[in-house]
Amino acid sequence: MGSLFAGVGGIDLGLQLAEYNNDTFEILWANEIDEYAVATYCHNFKHHPVIPGDIEQILNPSPELDEKKKAEYIQKREEILQHEIDVLVGGFPCQAFSIAGYRKGFEDERGNLFWSIVNLIKLLNERHAKKPSVLLLENVKNLKNHDNGNTYMVIKNELQKLGYTVKEQVINTKDVTHLPQNRERIYIVAFLDSKVADQFTMFDNDNISNYKIEKTEAERIENIKNVLELHLTKSDSEKYYYTKEKYPSYFITEEEYFSINQEDRKEHRVNIDEEITEEYEFFQVRRGMYVRKNQNGVCPTLTANMGTGGHNVPLIKVHDGVRKLTPNETFKLQGFPIGKEYELPTEYKGRPFSDGRLYKQAGNAVSVDVITLIGVEILKALASTNKVEEDKLVVQTP
Repeated sequence: MGSLFAGVGGIDLGLQLAEYNNDTFEILWANEIDEYAVATYCHNFKHHPVIPGDIEQILNPSPELDEKKKAEYIQKREEILQHEIDVLVGGFPCQAFSIAGYRKGFEDERGNLFWSIVNLIKLLNERHAKKPSVLLLENVKNLKNHDNGNTYMVIKNELQKLGYTVKEQVINTKDVTHLPQNRERIYIVAFLDSKVADQFTMFDNDNISNYKIEKTEAERIENIKNVLELHLTKSDSEKYYYTKEKYPSYFITEEEYFSINQEDRKEHRVNIDEEITEEYEFFQVRRGMYVRKNQNGVCPTLTANMGTGGHNVPLIKVHDGVRKLTPNETFKLQGFPIGKEYELPTEYKGRPFSDGRLYKQAGNAVSVDVITLIGVEILKALASTNKVEEDKLVVQTP
């Protein structure tokens, strides 16, 4: 497989963990433009080349580039095209289609990055006389309905013109895995061989409901415990804790609230100590105006602008106060095995790696466990088709 828009490796890791009848996925290369995401990726994937840079320029360097830069991009393109791959994956940039964004779609240059997938498939076919047999793409749920469904129809039609049978399904991470995060995303799987597509039934009709995992209250709490670092304390992790000294507007007593002139008063009084009292629940201070508890009993969707001023990092009640989730916890909510096979970098080019960058990476990531689930089903479809063909061969052989 080759990996476009690899980020910190959510799709790649998810497929690495997928196995069926000793069949697995092998990553031959990965591409990512964000240098900080590349640093996190390289910190954890050391066994194959990572090709950093703008995939649009790599596939089709701009004539305005100087010769040195153009040569660099051409070399990177060669690194990609030299490999004949069976599977192409990518969580292509979704900001243009996001509910939280401006929803410009293909008017937004980030939306146009879909065409890089199409262009790469064509280039691989020119080089090897073979297109990738399977595509696995991921995007925000809103892609399906953007522009009254026209955006997704363009995407689906383009893939069909390349010869693929396309299947899609919106899946919520919390429904099909033990990861306690409310995260709805559209997953697109496409097959060159229609017989393999017929064997991949996970997305057909209401079949996805068969993969839903029901959880008891005790299991819900246990799933949350598995992602929280409950050993942390205010003394060793003070920067994550909310205190009145740091956030006075989030700890307003009733007396203080009514002492404020009525015209200067906010509509709602916020006091975290009074409103965040339950453990194993997730809260947010919305727009600095009010506290909201997630009613699903899981973490709300992690966002790319989490921790950078756009959205608050979710808050939790712990034994010695209230704090926001740590970067490690946000990655674990996405299924990354922090402390086992995956760890976050602590520095970049000699400087501390900022929490803001890590929160952004977690918000942009793909839920590893969902990808593993889909990956196993892809392997099953391939294996089933191969078995059918082998059985036919046996029957036809005198």
